[in-house]
Amino acid sequence: MTEAAELPPAPEQAREVFGERFADAVRYAELLAEAGVQRGLIGPREVPRLWERHLLNCAVLSEVVPDNVTVCDVGSGAGLPGIPLALVRTDLKITLLEPLLRRTNFLSEVVELLGLDHVTVVRGRAEEVMGKIQPVHVVTARAVAPLDRLATWGIPLLRPYGEMLALKGDTAEEELKAASAALSKLGAVETSILHVGEGVVDPMSTVVRVEVGESPGGVRFAAKRAKAARTGRTRRRR
Repeated sequence: MTEAAELPPAPEQAREVFGERFADAVRYAELLAEAGVQRGLIGPREVPRLWERHLLNCAVLSEVVPDNVTVCDVGSGAGLPGIPLALVRTDLKITLLEPLLRRTNFLSEVVELLGLDHVTVVRGRAEEVMGKIQPVHVVTARAVAPLDRLATWGIPLLRPYGEMLALKGDTAEEELKAASAALSKLGAVETSILHVGEGVVDPMSTVVRVEVGESPGGVRFAAKRAKAARTGRTRRRR
């Protein structure tokens, strides 16, 4: 049996980034290193770099998330980036959307343990929950899928004039170019590549921002969204 990797102490930057929730961030890191590995949510090789590569890398996304908005973290997995973001930003209302039961069980345990009252865990796929959850201002995602495929899941969950923020690596520019036609069909009106976390993570975290107009998801999803809204109203009247 392979010996479990040891979680390193939190770097000084973590104290600055997480502030009053630093102790909760440490507990989350411990949960990822223990239960997260045992349940197959993260690989054991990730444990030594949990802070820099995962928690801090995700927490700095808060630099580009507007104040007091609703957020849906698509394909949340072990809670990245949703839980680090929630620890840093208590002004946000965050939904962690994840289809796999073992992951949603873990997420629910973490949310309860850390007292994250502004976070909700929803089990399901993005394409299944339209009309079941309210459209959000911001969709976040990390390591879920190539940008063109991710956009077909995430953009339809947005409110008009919302934005999708996808944490990406070195392929960000290449993915954005490849996805440009698909993004236009989905109602995107502006795209950009941002770098966040200066002085916190090295290299800085790369974020692809996709801003949408009045019809997130394009014409096809506008009809689907209207149908879901009508169904919801019918259910409420009963």
